[in-house]
Amino acid sequence: MIQAFGLTSNPRKDLPPAVDDVSFEACAGHVTALLGTPGSGRTTVLRLMLELQPGRGFTYFRGRPLHRIAHPSREVGVLLGDVPGHPARSVRGHLRMLCAAAGVPVRRADEVLETVGLVSLRDERLGTLSRGMDRRLGLACALLADPHTLVLDDPADDLSAREARWLHGTLRAHAAQGGTVLLTMSDPKDAARNADRVVTLARGRIVADQDVTEFARTRLRPRVAVRSPYAPRLAALLAKEARTARRSVEIVREGGNRLCVYGSTCADVGETAFRHGILVHQLADETGDMGPGAGAYPAAEPDDADASGRPLPYSADDATGKPGTAPRDITGQPVTPSHHTAAGDGSRETAAQDLSGRAGSASGADPAPRPRAADTRGLALTPLPPPISVRSAPSPLRPLRYEIRRATGIGTGFLTAAAVLVVSAVTAVLLARIGHTPQARLLAAWPRELPLPPAALGAGLLGALAFGDEFRHPALAADRGTVPRRLGLLTAKLVVAAATALMLAFLTVGCDAEVLYLVYGRELAQVPADWPSLSASWLGLLVGCAWAGVLAAGIFRSTTAGLAAVLAVPVVVVPLVQKALAGSSVRTAAGFPMRLRETLWLQWPFGGERYLTVVARVLVQPVGGALTLSLAALLCAYVLTTLRSRVR
Repeated sequence: MIQAFGLTSNPRKDLPPAVDDVSFEACAGHVTALLGTPGSGRTTVLRLMLELQPGRGFTYFRGRPLHRIAHPSREVGVLLGDVPGHPARSVRGHLRMLCAAAGVPVRRADEVLETVGLVSLRDERLGTLSRGMDRRLGLACALLADPHTLVLDDPADDLSAREARWLHGTLRAHAAQGGTVLLTMSDPKDAARNADRVVTLARGRIVADQDVTEFARTRLRPRVAVRSPYAPRLAALLAKEARTARRSVEIVREGGNRLCVYGSTCADVGETAFRHGILVHQLADETGDMGPGAGAYPAAEPDDADASGRPLPYSADDATGKPGTAPRDITGQPVTPSHHTAAGDGSRETAAQDLSGRAGSASGADPAPRPRAADTRGLALTPLPPPISVRSAPSPLRPLRYEIRRATGIGTGFLTAAAVLVVSAVTAVLLARIGHTPQARLLAAWPRELPLPPAALGAGLLGALAFGDEFRHPALAADRGTVPRRLGLLTAKLVVAAATALMLAFLTVGCDAEVLYLVYGRELAQVPADWPSLSASWLGLLVGCAWAGVLAAGIFRSTTAGLAAVLAVPVVVVPLVQKALAGSSVRTAAGFPMRLRETLWLQWPFGGERYLTVVARVLVQPVGGALTLSLAALLCAYVLTTLRSRVR
C-alpha cells in the first residue's frame, strides 16, 4: 500500500510549484492510475514519492518511508523512462549484474526474461533494443527483486496496441497476486480500461480521486465519430436540425474531415447525411473525455491510422494486426448495429460503466472482461515469475559480485588493457633503440619525458571508468535516482580496481620483457638486481593511480575528472611535494630502517621488517608521497560527500 501526504515540490523563482499538496492512497491488489496531461505534475509526484527530487511531504510504502527501507529494490520496483544501463551490455548480463546488486540468485534473471518474453533476445545489446523490447526489459528490472510495489511513469507511451495490452496484463497479474501498482497515464480511456482507481491531476493539484466506475460515469461520455469529405456542411446541418428539434448537441471538428458529435446517435447522424446526400466514410460510437485535457485526440499507432496519419475507427481483426472491416468500441469489442441502437437509446451510462470491467490480457490476446480485484477466479492473467522464497542474508561480497559483473560485462576494460600492452611494448622497443634508458624504466616503458607510463594511465582510466560509467549509464539509479554513495560499494570498486591494476602491472612488465628479448636478445630483458623495491614501487604506482581514478570519478561524477586527477599527481602534486621536502625545516628519511628496527620491540616473522622497509622507501619518494597525499585527500572528500548526502 502507498500513502502519499502533502507532496509539494519546491517552487522555482516566481513560478508556482509544479506539485502542490498532493495526497492519495494506492491500495494493495489494485492498479491505481495518476491521470493528467503533460505538465500536470505526474512525473514530479513520482519523483517526490521516490525521494528523487527535493520537496515537502512524505510517502509511506507499507508503513515505511523509502529511506527507512534497508533494500528499496525489494520493496519498490521502479520504471522511469528508458532502462538505464550501458548500451554495450547484453540483456542477460544487465539483469545478472542487477541480481548481484540486489542480493538475489542469478537464476532470477532467466526467470524474469522468460516472463517478459525476452529469452530469445538475452544476448542482444541494450543499445539495439526497440521501444517495446526496452519497456519489457524495464519491467523485468522492476520485477527482478520480487517487489511488492510497482511504480511506473507512463509505461505504455509509444507502444503499439499489442505491446500495451501485454504490459497492462502483466501489471494486472501483479496486482491480482496482492501487489500494489501505481502508474501514470495521459489517456482517460486507457485509464478507464486498465485501472481500478483513477487519481486525476491538473496543474499540480488533485481534481478527482475516483473509483474507475465513477470515473467512467463522470469523466467519459459517448460521442459519434464522423469522417466525411463534406464535414463542414454536415456539421452545419446537424446543428440546424438540433436547434429545430430543441436538442442539446455539441459538434467538435477535430481537424481535417473528422467530426465528433456529442448528444446524438449514429442513427440520427446517418439519417441526416442520407437525406442530404452527404458521403460518409466513418460512422461509429466512441467515448470522449470531458475533463481536463479534453479535445486533444490521442495519437494512434501506425497500424491504426490511415494514409494521412489520422486514427481509424477499426482495430486489429485478427492476430496478424491487419485492419478489420467491423468497427470496434474503445474496449476492443466489435460494434454491432444493436450496440449502436442501444447506445442511441439512452444506455450510455451502462456502456460507460462497462469500461471498468475490461482488463488487459496476455500478449497477443484480445481484452477480456475483468472482474473486480476481490474476485479474480477464472481470469487469464500474464504469468509472473515465482516469488523468491529464500532471501540471501546481507553479505559484504554482494557489492563485490556486482562490481565484478559490471567490469566484465562489457569489452571496455579488455580493450583498454590490450591497448596499454601494445603501446607499452612499442614504447619499450623504441626506448631500447634510442638507448640511455635505465633497465627499470625500460621494462616499465616509462620515458623520462612522460609524467606517467602507459600502464599507469591505463590503470587510472580503468579506475575512473568504475564510477564514470555508473553516472553516465546509471544501472543502480532505478530506486534512488543516482549511484548509491555507500562505502561498501566504494570498497568493492577499490578492490576490483586494485586487482585489475596488479594484473596490468604484471602483464605489462612481462610483455615488455618478452618483446625486448625477441627483438634485442637476453641482455635487455634481464631483471634488475634491486627488483623487490622496484616491484613494490611499480605495483604501488599502478594501484595508486587506479584508486585515484576511482575516488575522483566518484566525487566529481565523471570519467574525465578521474583521469585528470591521475595526471595531476605527477604534474601538480609532485612538484609541490618536492618543494616542501627541499625546505630546511623538513627532516629527511635517512636512517629510517635503522630507527624502525630500534623502535619495534617484537621481531616480525619471516623477515617482515624487510617488506615494511620497502613500503617506507616507496612512501618517502616524491611520487609515492604525492600519490599517498592525493589518495588521502580524495578519500576524505568522498567520505564527506557521502555523509552530506545521507544527512540530506
